[in-house]
Amino acid sequence: MTLLFVVLSVLPAHAAREDKSGGLFSAAYLNELCRSDAKGKEIVKGGHTACQAYIAGVIDYHKLMRSLGTQPLMDICVPNQESMKRLQNIVWVYLAKNPQHSEFLASPAVTMALYEYYPCPSPNAPAKKSTHR
Repeated sequence: MTLLFVVLSVLPAHAAREDKSGGLFSAAYLNELCRSDAKGKEIVKGGHTACQAYIAGVIDYHKLMRSLGTQPLMDICVPNQESMKRLQNIVWVYLAKNPQHSEFLASPAVTMALYEYYPCPSPNAPAKKSTHR
């Protein structure tokens, strides 16, 4: 509940506009929250906090689903020690390069962005090293 309050309190006023995705965060909106200027300063005040909280929520939900035995087709294995700043950058770059996600819910795009860096190894295949580091 506290996390929800923090996320909602940092959202700018335009968040209340009608969202075509049917959810609170479209990919376009998450991209705005995650953006930084050339010096690394956030564009939307409090945006980085909201961005990172959203990404953490997607990862936590994914881990919950895996723990319940409902392994998704696009299975991500994000290391626990990975920094939220790095995850934010991965998602932001992905969203900027893939504007086709803009009008849809952000969560599938977040999963796709993270899958490029952190795919879970297939149970039948040897572990694959990431080439994006």
